[in-house]
Amino acid sequence: MRIGYARTSTTEQAAGLAAQVRDLEAQGCNRVFAEQVSGTITVRPELEAAIDYLRQGDALVVTKPDRLARSTTDLLSFVHRVQAKGADLVILSMGGQPLDTSSPTSKLTLTLLAAVAEFERDIMKERQAEGIAKAKAEGKYRGRKPTARAKAVHVRAMSAEGVSPTEIAKRLGIGRASVYRCLEVA
Repeated sequence: MRIGYARTSTTEQAAGLAAQVRDLEAQGCNRVFAEQVSGTITVRPELEAAIDYLRQGDALVVTKPDRLARSTTDLLSFVHRVQAKGADLVILSMGGQPLDTSSPTSKLTLTLLAAVAEFERDIMKERQAEGIAKAKAEGKYRGRKPTARAKAVHVRAMSAEGVSPTEIAKRLGIGRASVYRCLEVA
């Protein structure tokens, strides 16, 4: 049986998620697990459910390796987890040919491509940090706007009405710690 897993980082990428599900179903996936959660989040319930669902002889199918992992180590860890269940990992978008971990050549290719992708991400982060440092030095970078402080008046008003910090945080879409910080400033 072929089990699909689709993931996008944000809810704004609904079309991308739908496209992944479509591609996985076109590849014969009998069941597709899908979620919208950042790849940096270590707890991904649908990915865990997909891996738990795997049985001997099954294949976990993803459209791209970055749907599973953000580093070579993490990707290889998923490969080991899938293979420990007696299943294989299939990645569809690997230069026209799907990559299937059932062969040694595919395992090598996957490891090399994951290492290159991780390297590219690291270079991108380095360039971003350099750009931010340059903008700060020129006085052009101020960071993101403080979201909780902008809502401090609302926080204090709701608190004065007897609304709990947890409820304030929920209603305003900010963290509970931010609520307490706003109340301390008052």
